[in-house]
Amino acid sequence: MMEWTREERYQTLESFPEEAYEALLEKTAASPYRQTFHIQPQTGLLNDPNGFAYFNGQYHLFYQWFPLGPVHGLKYWFHTVSEDLVTFKDVGIAIRPDTPFDSHGAYSGSGIVVDDTLKLIYTGNHRTSTWERVSYQMMASLDKDGTITKSNEPIIDSIPEGFTSHFRDPKVWYEEGIYYMVIGAQRTDETGTIAVYQSQDMNNWSYVSELKTEYKDFGYMWECPDYFKLDQTDVLLFCPQGIDKYNDAFWNIYQSGYVLGKLDQSTFEMQHGPFKELDNGFDFYAPQTTLDKDGNRILIGWMGLPDTGYPTDKEGWAHCLTLPRVLTVENNQLRQRPLPALQKLRGTVETAEGYATKKNVKLHPYEGFQYELIVDVLENDSTEFYIELRVSKKESTMITYNRAERRVTLDRFDSGLQPEGVDGYRRSVVLDEDLSQLHIFVDTSSIEIFLNDGEKVMTSRIFTSKEARGIRTSTESGQVYFKFTKYDLNGNPQS
Repeated sequence: MMEWTREERYQTLESFPEEAYEALLEKTAASPYRQTFHIQPQTGLLNDPNGFAYFNGQYHLFYQWFPLGPVHGLKYWFHTVSEDLVTFKDVGIAIRPDTPFDSHGAYSGSGIVVDDTLKLIYTGNHRTSTWERVSYQMMASLDKDGTITKSNEPIIDSIPEGFTSHFRDPKVWYEEGIYYMVIGAQRTDETGTIAVYQSQDMNNWSYVSELKTEYKDFGYMWECPDYFKLDQTDVLLFCPQGIDKYNDAFWNIYQSGYVLGKLDQSTFEMQHGPFKELDNGFDFYAPQTTLDKDGNRILIGWMGLPDTGYPTDKEGWAHCLTLPRVLTVENNQLRQRPLPALQKLRGTVETAEGYATKKNVKLHPYEGFQYELIVDVLENDSTEFYIELRVSKKESTMITYNRAERRVTLDRFDSGLQPEGVDGYRRSVVLDEDLSQLHIFVDTSSIEIFLNDGEKVMTSRIFTSKEARGIRTSTESGQVYFKFTKYDLNGNPQS
């Protein structure tokens, strides 16, 4: 990972020489790992999706952005809009860190439509002369004409007793005449939790209590909380930091997951089931949800993780966002399916059916860099089968399914250049049912795998050479009858 001084990390874009910034843009544009149907930064570092909302006939999606390099520095909010959640248009900077309350970064937050404006609620990060952190909860308003106006003062200017200055990422919703806000927090005993506020008018907020869960000591900080009702169930998303890995779970540096249950809004006590990871791949964090215009709950996450170095760092940029996912609650778990409108990206289609055996078979003319691949498992008497993507003579991204254990493993040991600071080369998940389908989206430097119609998802960045185009399949023993459907994907989601 690259070393940056504090001064470099907290330099403003406005003070940066224009010709130097143009050089950064050119360097990033020349990267061989630029995506074609994912949201990515023009240059610099992208992380958390923010302010996700449908307003004034468009979807508004913002993201954390440090424009001067692939590190976590002085954060801005960058603004994109879309008519369909498939093709996004860059609008530009929405929130700048230009007040005493957000002088060291406009941190994560959410969006909510109030009357004729989209209110953007976010954490302002300030540092004192001795570099002590001070957190404020801030608000800005996006009008229908596109004008963004920041409030002069914080809407929450202090932290309740019992919490540290790690107090951030407000998510706001409206219910029965009251606005509610959940904030990711750390108790003074350095355990993670969520704080709850409420307001009658979006301007004057009062602290209510912690959101009480069954987890009293579950990591040292909870980030990016999100709460919503879905299919008669209360859903709480959050990102705990400091969880030890256990069997196949929690192998990433920080976790992102959910609990399902029932929230009592008179006491803010939640009866719930176990915490489950939202994604079982290598690169997923800080998701945010909203309702689409038809009332579906849509999730988009950050395809990256903090404290991790990526091969694109050398090219002046890092990270992208995931594809949109439609959420449902089924059989007491959250299912995530790719947004149906993504079919608009489909171009040429190829289909094939046949048996895979111990002999390694290259699927021809199946190959490419950017495609959607649906693999239906019609018959399976193998002990294990293997699907290899982005294959060259030296490279392969391998998906393994062990039938006896119902375990799917994603192996990127041979997936080209490797990120730094990552624990291991494999991620695994055990399915509730036999594997019947894999729905896979491959972009220039990423792979998203939806298993069994959204039962589990595995999202990862991969950084292969331009020779890695092939697709192969084989088994350990026995045979599998597959149906492959491959679509070339067209178009650029950003313009």
